[in-house]
Amino acid sequence: MNTNSVEFFKNINPKANLGDCQLIIVAWKLKTPGNMGQIIRLAHNVGALKVIFVDNGMKKRTSEIKKTAGFSFDQMDWEVIDECNFDESVPKTFKRVSIETSDGAENIYAVKLPQKAVLIVGSESKGLPEAIVSSCHYNVYIPMPGSCKSLNVSHATSVAAFEWLRQTAFQ
Repeated sequence: MNTNSVEFFKNINPKANLGDCQLIIVAWKLKTPGNMGQIIRLAHNVGALKVIFVDNGMKKRTSEIKKTAGFSFDQMDWEVIDECNFDESVPKTFKRVSIETSDGAENIYAVKLPQKAVLIVGSESKGLPEAIVSSCHYNVYIPMPGSCKSLNVSHATSVAAFEWLRQTAFQ
């Protein structure tokens, strides 16, 4: 049995049709370089336009980001910006979607996500600032029926990105 994913996808056409659908992923003040690398790799997997890391200037080990991003490190468009540049970095034609367990958030599986979306996730320990959540067009949470009510930020981003992909490209 061949389990090489490159070979597998040469023979499988997932019939994804992104058309005018576009995705940008924003991660707010992540602390862990490994999470940054995983999000870069994820963005590359789902065909996102870019990844924006909003950071407070804290230096991250690029080698750790590269280690987890793999070849996506050089293939995916990503950048680190200061939070004062956030609004101008996100196109106005895109709808903002916060992935956050906050008051008023809706189940991600019950919300029709926008075709041009900016998925925004918060830091591992503090989540998203209230002002960012309030500025979003959609606020969604990921339901967790198990007894653990927490997801790693890169895992939560994966769930949200693939739900966006399912809704937009596979309909």
